[in-house]
Amino acid sequence: MNDTPGWNPPGSAPSDGQDGPAIPGQSSPPETNDSAPRWSKDQPPAGRWSPPQDGRGPAHRPGRARGNPPPQLGRSGPPAEKPGVIPLRPLGVGEILDASVAILRRYWRTVLAVTVTVAVVTQVALVFVQRYLSTEPPALHADASPSEQLEAASAYLRASVTELAPTMLVSVAASVFTSALLTVVVSRAILGRPVTLAEAWREASPRLPQLLLLSLALPLGAGLLATAAMLPGVLLGGAGGATLAFLGGTAAFVVVISLLIRFSLASPALMLERQGIVPALKRSAKLVKGAWWRIFGITLLTQLLIMIFTMILTIPFAAIAFAVDSTGSTLSWTYLIVMGVGGIVSSALTYPIAAGVTVLLYVDQRIRREALDLELAKAAATPVDH
Repeated sequence: MNDTPGWNPPGSAPSDGQDGPAIPGQSSPPETNDSAPRWSKDQPPAGRWSPPQDGRGPAHRPGRARGNPPPQLGRSGPPAEKPGVIPLRPLGVGEILDASVAILRRYWRTVLAVTVTVAVVTQVALVFVQRYLSTEPPALHADASPSEQLEAASAYLRASVTELAPTMLVSVAASVFTSALLTVVVSRAILGRPVTLAEAWREASPRLPQLLLLSLALPLGAGLLATAAMLPGVLLGGAGGATLAFLGGTAAFVVVISLLIRFSLASPALMLERQGIVPALKRSAKLVKGAWWRIFGITLLTQLLIMIFTMILTIPFAAIAFAVDSTGSTLSWTYLIVMGVGGIVSSALTYPIAAGVTVLLYVDQRIRREALDLELAKAAATPVDH
């Protein structure tokens, strides 16, 4: 496998000699030698990319004066410096977040067609799961014996585990579908190209089975690792076993976070480079190497912002649900439906932000490591055939 395959947005010629359609908008792919990397002759040596030094222009590279735009490639069209939602240079944190919002604003018809549909299906499924599989905590009297407390806690834990499996499957399926289609949208937005829902589906659908397996493998692997780390303490029992289980769980948590960040770019690698599951994981590890803390910080910041935004949207719906529900139960149809509507609104708006940040981080790392901006500038300057 070629360790540094060229840029392959959905619809472009894939790497590693695989067959695939042309660059978005072109009637046929250019004739190239699939056995060689498709890099410009102007590519700088590996590792020469660095972040902008003064925040006013691209980082210095051999042959380009600081602050001067690259030569325009191709015929008339938008400047290659920023053909779409991002400038073609290493990105800052604010630029990544701004571009994610800009994609939602500029391509709102396609984005909301994806996210609203997925959010409605997801929330309907979760409402039924919560209604029929969830169990409210058992009411215990004040003088309940330790055995009664343990029995009630065990029953509630079993019910929670029963609810967790279908909830996780629904959430993973929703994540896979939105990630696949929104990756196509983001890849077009980077080049300033329009994209419809039908085009996004046509480009993404062949990769859905592999993306589903990848999305299931990561949480399942994390769960197995955590179980293996805590199992000796659980089997030992007593105070010593509880301490051992806690230490094992803490160590597993650190390792899981490390691995999840290391493989966080596998999804866009699988979609945009037409990689298999294992090559996509290796590709992600290679791109993240040396930038783990930066990607961790941006990912954590994004998730915190999404969580805060979701809470802001959820609080009014929770107040309405408690106001209109006369039973006072969090498992009543009224409460679940109102909260489901709130979930649809928040999910429809946060799905594209999360997906956009992941894809833009992937693109940013390739710009920093592999001068992908040269490939993107060429693709953006290529006239689109209609």
